[in-house]
Amino acid sequence: MKRTLTVTRMQFVNKITFVWMPLIILSATFVMSVIIFALIPYDGAKYGGGSQAPIWYFFAIGIMALSYTFPFSQALSITRREFFFGTMLSAFLTSLMLGVVFVLGGFAEQATRGWGVNGYFFTLDWVWRSGALIAGLFYAALSFLLFVLGFWGATVFRRFGTLGLTLALLLLGVVFVAAIWIISSLDAWAEAGAWMAGLTVPSLIGGITLAIVAFGAISFATLRRAVP
Repeated sequence: MKRTLTVTRMQFVNKITFVWMPLIILSATFVMSVIIFALIPYDGAKYGGGSQAPIWYFFAIGIMALSYTFPFSQALSITRREFFFGTMLSAFLTSLMLGVVFVLGGFAEQATRGWGVNGYFFTLDWVWRSGALIAGLFYAALSFLLFVLGFWGATVFRRFGTLGLTLALLLLGVVFVAAIWIISSLDAWAEAGAWMAGLTVPSLIGGITLAIVAFGAISFATLRRAVP
């Protein structure tokens, strides 16, 4: 456990990647979104998708967390297991940080009636419908999932190279197309649409958690045979 925490501290040595860059992206998109809200000649509530920007950046963090520090960790005789769990703990803490920032921003947004321009960057209605705590967990879980996906792609590339990563992405594409084909062949688009429309934020968090566990397990298995 001590060596796992050492990996976590090692990841946070590069605070630009794990801490400052997500906050910089969030701040920049927030300022631009509020300016755009103020320029829109509409008195009703205005919503934007700029809050997604720092969440998508977690995909890049997942790639960099392996590419930049995995070879260095192996030179320090850190096991792959310790590296994996220490890195995941780093991502988990950073994801929680972003979730807390979103919740605090949402409270400020509501108190100022959309920053005085009736524009809402943090408090999307469908996310906040289940409360602030669930909204924060949703943003944290989604960020963590994107990190794990980026980490998974980096481990596949490290183990199997460009061809292996390409084939893995093609396999995911085939699974997606097969799902569409099954729905179409069953003429079940109405049912599928109704099911997706009925999803709640807590149920989405559950699905995201399952995806995190699945891709995390695959990443761990692949990392055990990856070449530094």
